[in-house]
Amino acid sequence: MSALQKEAVEQSLKGITDPYLNRDLASAKVLKGVTGDRVEIELPYPSVGVAAELSERIAAQIQRDTGGKVTVQVSHRIQSHQVQRGVKLLDGIKNIIAVASGKGGVGKSTTSVNLALALAQEGAAVGILDADIYGPSQPRMLGISGKPTSKDGKKMEPLEGHGIKAMSIGFLIDEETPMVWRGPMVMQALEQLLSDTRWGELDYLVIDLPPGTGDTQLTLAQKVPVSGAVIVTTPQDIALLDARKGLKMFEKVGVPILGIIENMSFYICPKCGNEDDIFGHGGGALMAEQYGVELLGAVPLDRRIRDEADNGAPTVVAAPDSPLAKIYRELARHTAGRLALQAVDHSHKFPNIVVQNR
Repeated sequence: MSALQKEAVEQSLKGITDPYLNRDLASAKVLKGVTGDRVEIELPYPSVGVAAELSERIAAQIQRDTGGKVTVQVSHRIQSHQVQRGVKLLDGIKNIIAVASGKGGVGKSTTSVNLALALAQEGAAVGILDADIYGPSQPRMLGISGKPTSKDGKKMEPLEGHGIKAMSIGFLIDEETPMVWRGPMVMQALEQLLSDTRWGELDYLVIDLPPGTGDTQLTLAQKVPVSGAVIVTTPQDIALLDARKGLKMFEKVGVPILGIIENMSFYICPKCGNEDDIFGHGGGALMAEQYGVELLGAVPLDRRIRDEADNGAPTVVAAPDSPLAKIYRELARHTAGRLALQAVDHSHKFPNIVVQNR
């Protein structure tokens, strides 16, 4: 295509809004190139699940606008994003996403592992760090057993499950051994699990934080190069109260909030189909509105989510074509899309963040 025709393609892209970037494709600057009748689109988030549909939409829009038929190729490339200033970066890891909750019992670990697996299914290289020293759950949820090995006697090799890399204190101790360490020992263990693991090249490392907003969470948020945080809550008022504390903690240390996930949002009776708001209704959306962040999505209260995680094959891999798995993949795309835009949307709110150059 000529330069003028390329401009016509850009004009057509203004008519298509990307739901994960919350802006039209022209202003999102995803047009990689135009050659003859071939259009290349490069998205900044993993997009395997939506690439084909988006390609068809773009081709149809261009044909309506210009009358010419084109072939549209949609791919993605994940880039490194911002972290707190003064925090040492980790080689090979482009982005770290912290998943947090103000209190326990809201399904944060289950959400973390399904989010990580969904990002991998969308085409990203993903790892997960189980940062809950006192109650590690990722080994069981991922169905991984055994202990890490070391090829050089210095760094541990992460274990792998369902296509993602994982590290947890649960790999190093017996499952029934209680951890009675004090705060400094916990932080030292976490730093070693993170920095002494040979993660390799990762687009995203998801950190499943322990619940709460105590010294462990604060120190981790200050010392780990976090690109963005996701807050998990239920609609229940008491959960929202604690979730707000978690959100404010990340804001204070200069970590952008990617959004809120409302877990156990509603319950659908498997026998009668009746929908019930067991823990209340709309709390996550209200909190998102109050703090000017995005509600990334809502996950229903469903027994299958618990059963599948307990059996070592979380929903995203146990039933990849199920409505529940599709919800998690939507959450993954929204989270990654939000992260891709955080440099623009949060630079005025977080002066202490710095762009990673890799």
